Amino acid sequence: MTTPFWCLFILIFLPYILSSIGGYIRIKTFGGYDNKQPRAQAAMLDGLGARAYAAQQNLWESLTVFSIAVFVAHFAGANPDQASTAAIVFVVMRIIHATAYLLNQDKIRTLSFTAGYACCIWLFALAIQVQ
Repeated sequence: MTTPFWCLFILIFLPYILSSIGGYIRIKTFGGYDNKQPRAQAAMLDGLGARAYAAQQNLWESLTVFSIAVFVAHFAGANPDQASTAAIVFVVMRIIHATAYLLNQDKIRTLSFTAGYACCIWLFALAIQVQ
């Protein structure tokens, strides 16, 4: 398995870590986790709980773009070393992004999001360069 695919594999677990943090906060805040209306309960969160939920949602959304970028680069035959670097940087940026979200560090969160998104563009650019 290539490094970008390993990065994708690692990333699919990060939303569940954030979900666990959010779940713990829900139990602490509301006395339990509402499994029948989890989104309605999440909408009532504030502070750290709301940020954990938002970070989880953002990570799910970013996985879509990253997954497509990884597959496009792979199937186009993009430079594997550069694709690996882009994928690793993306993972690091997403970890920083989630941490910054939890710690309410908006500027770091925005910078890490932008850098991660640039990695996806980089993967597409690598695919375009293949002749």
